[in-house]
Amino acid sequence: MTESGALAVLAHPDDEVFRCGGTLALLARRGVRVQVLTATRGEAGSCGDPPLCTPDELPAQREQELRCACAALGIEPPCLLDYHDGGLADVDEDEAVGHVLAAIRDLRPQVLLTWPPDGLSGHPDHITVSRWTAQAFHQAAGLGSDAPVALYHLAVPRSVAQALGLDQLHAIPDEDVTLTADVTLVWAQKLAAIHCHRSQFGESPILAAPEARQRLFLGREHFRRAEARQRHDFCLDLRADQ
Repeated sequence: MTESGALAVLAHPDDEVFRCGGTLALLARRGVRVQVLTATRGEAGSCGDPPLCTPDELPAQREQELRCACAALGIEPPCLLDYHDGGLADVDEDEAVGHVLAAIRDLRPQVLLTWPPDGLSGHPDHITVSRWTAQAFHQAAGLGSDAPVALYHLAVPRSVAQALGLDQLHAIPDEDVTLTADVTLVWAQKLAAIHCHRSQFGESPILAAPEARQRLFLGREHFRRAEARQRHDFCLDLRADQ
């Protein structure tokens, strides 16, 4: 394995588990140092049903859930920026990009993962974080050999979205998917990490679906390579039989 590190730059606690949690766990199993940078503590989310906390307690609750999920995936503790959930578009962009660059300097990842420019779901926070990460990737070129070599966007293939009726997602043509990770080997880890986010459990209808539908949506994770300083197919080492 050639990767020294992988950094996922995301907006909210639980962003890390659904579309890339299995990949993060597989990379960690192969000796890669993996970390999640999360821009908010998710205070605009649900307190749970029945409530697990008060609204004032929700940021601390969701931080604890994020730390639980990272531990379940076997990756580094998360880095949190503590920006306002739902307000990332109002954050000073140079400051935010500076935080992403600081994480890059600390971890020295070869791979960055983030939301696509449309946020996948259209969420404004996802869109903003995607832009920060792209800018940080470009600015990190000045780090020389410590610069990330590739930026990947989380993706959902159109065939999967159509099979599950996920019309709200901005799926991409199957042929535009660069890499796919079969996360069967770490399925139990991924589900454990998802279940760490107890306050948000009722917000994800896929978790109430039959296992076959869950595995269709969660059992393979898809990525589109957005930028590369050299050819870099990190998921080619993530086959379930390894």
